[in-house]
Amino acid sequence: MAVTGDETEAGSAGGLASFQLRNPTSTPPQRGPGEGAHSSQKPVEEALQKRELRLMKNREAARECRRKKKEYVRCLEQRVAVLEKQNQSLIEELRALKDIYCHKVE
Repeated sequence: MAVTGDETEAGSAGGLASFQLRNPTSTPPQRGPGEGAHSSQKPVEEALQKRELRLMKNREAARECRRKKKEYVRCLEQRVAVLEKQNQSLIEELRALKDIYCHKVE
């Protein structure tokens, strides 16, 4: 198969053109009148909106977590108060029973 000068130039020019279309460092393609800088901002704006939504959901989840923790601690404090009262009552009952028992033995 013989390669002529025309085929080489056409082949290399075609290869170069296809390379330039795929190469990200090449100059950006020309945009039509309907396209502008706004279309390139769309993905950035969407990413920012997603980030803001994620941050907002995270704040709400953190707020709910803190609320639940406070409620849990409040319940524990109430339980401690009830158990301390019950413990004091049992200590007093034990003293009374000891006094009764000691009086019977004597």
